[in-house]
Amino acid sequence: GPGGLSAEEMEARRRAIELANRERAEREAQARAEQEKAARDAAARKDAEAGTSYTARLLSKGVPACAQKLGEEAVETVIAAMAGDRKAAISESADLLYHWLVLLAALGADPAEVYAELERREGRSGLDEKAARAER
Repeated sequence: GPGGLSAEEMEARRRAIELANRERAEREAQARAEQEKAARDAAARKDAEAGTSYTARLLSKGVPACAQKLGEEAVETVIAAMAGDRKAAISESADLLYHWLVLLAALGADPAEVYAELERREGRSGLDEKAARAER
């Protein structure tokens, strides 16, 4: 076989890759489920009294405030990553994802819409996708 591998070795590698892909898909599905629950929670808090919930207070300030907060969290994530601080980068990433979900709730958008857009792009080169967006 290619690279001097026997048929058995090639089959073992194929099975290992297949298993790894299945495990990755399961992890991605779990992450999506968790994000969708967080989005539902954020949307539910949208109707809560602003005095009782940080999320409700932020949502009551509207899309611009939610977008600004997302930007702040993105910068904090970048700073932690550039400093090589893995623990802080993970913590800031959690804040970033949370505020992304809050912004989607403020926009009346669902994370599933974002996932659908990612799936639509899957298999396209990033350069082709960027060029297609520039044409619009």
